[in-house]
Amino acid sequence: QVQLVESGGGLVQAGGSLSLSCVASGSDFSINTMGWYRQAPGQQRELVATISVGGDTKCADSVKGRFTISRDNAKNTVYLQMNSLKPEDTAVYYCNADFITSSIPWTLDAWGQGTLVTVSS
Repeated sequence: QVQLVESGGGLVQAGGSLSLSCVASGSDFSINTMGWYRQAPGQQRELVATISVGGDTKCADSVKGRFTISRDNAKNTVYLQMNSLKPEDTAVYYCNADFITSSIPWTLDAWGQGTLVTVSS
């Protein structure tokens, strides 16, 4: 199985920047797509950005041009650089990873515990 641990959340003023990271650990796994999702109070969880093992990225229209997702496959780590933050970016940010193991013949899904990002106006 895979465990994901996020770090880097916090409080920032509007217009500021934050960088999130998420490290995957475990045994007997190979990670495919990694991504970031967020959930604001009273809202559903939504996609922020994803990145394939080959580096292809997708991101939500609301963060295009402001957020950048990247990964280090050797370190099983995914990053989210967030610039020009807005109060509406306030949410708990969750790391996600699709992975496979030798013992289970289908793709599995792991989630981190979440890290809070608060953007003040």
